[in-house]
Amino acid sequence: MCGIVGLHLRTPELYPQLGELLSEMLGEMSDRGADSAGIAVYGDPVWSPPGRGCVSVTDLDTVPDLGPDVDVVTVDKSFLLSADLPSEQLLDRVRAAYPEALIAGFGADLAVLKGVGHPRTLTERWGLSTAQGWQGVGHTRMATESAVTPSGCHPYTVGPQQCLVHNGSFANHATIRRDLRREGVVFDSENDTEVGARFVAAQLAAGRDVETALKELCATFDGFYTLLVSNHDSFAVVRDAIACKPAVIAETADWVAMASEYRALSGLPGVESAKIWEPEPEVVYAWTR
Repeated sequence: MCGIVGLHLRTPELYPQLGELLSEMLGEMSDRGADSAGIAVYGDPVWSPPGRGCVSVTDLDTVPDLGPDVDVVTVDKSFLLSADLPSEQLLDRVRAAYPEALIAGFGADLAVLKGVGHPRTLTERWGLSTAQGWQGVGHTRMATESAVTPSGCHPYTVGPQQCLVHNGSFANHATIRRDLRREGVVFDSENDTEVGARFVAAQLAAGRDVETALKELCATFDGFYTLLVSNHDSFAVVRDAIACKPAVIAETADWVAMASEYRALSGLPGVESAKIWEPEPEVVYAWTR
């Protein structure tokens, strides 16, 4: 099972409503995965202050203290760190000081929250309905490939400002994991989705665009899947060769949205006039801010 939602706003007037809209979308997917959930929000001025490097940390027993130049916002069991330096430098400081911490995400304008529990309960604890921004991605999980822990939650944000959420399973993930480990890639979980996320991150780091990276994933991975990949300014969706896992895309002049089922899109403003379709197998649909 599992449920995916994503919302890419084109109209700045809607930015203050991002969290409210995303909360409802994620809640509608709760019965597709009620054991855990995660979100990525791009552009909230409190969670990821503009112009600062940002790192999202979870699964840590104490509030991180990296000095007076690093600000910390506590959101439930997660810590959103920001500083006036590049996100990668801040990430290095976090890893050096707290090697046991789970890095949920990093990159300018990005905040990532993950948790174990019912998605509606989690969004309330996070205060997601008050979040702002231009783009949000969410996932509700029904665990099949690894333990129900924060490290098993999506989104996987293993590259700067990059997020990947996944519904389905990769049949050959163990082989690809071994190949990536031989190249020096380090994993945080046994989740098959993380293999896909790190594969895409490696493709992007090599200079490929997201469409090429996802086409390469389709050629490399076996299994049944719907994937949504986002970064700071883009939003992309792809399905496997037989489009086994459900997906619906809706588009208006004001927004683009995707979900595992239409009911997660039904409350969006202007959806009654949206162009709505089911994505074709192995076709990459991408939008840029």
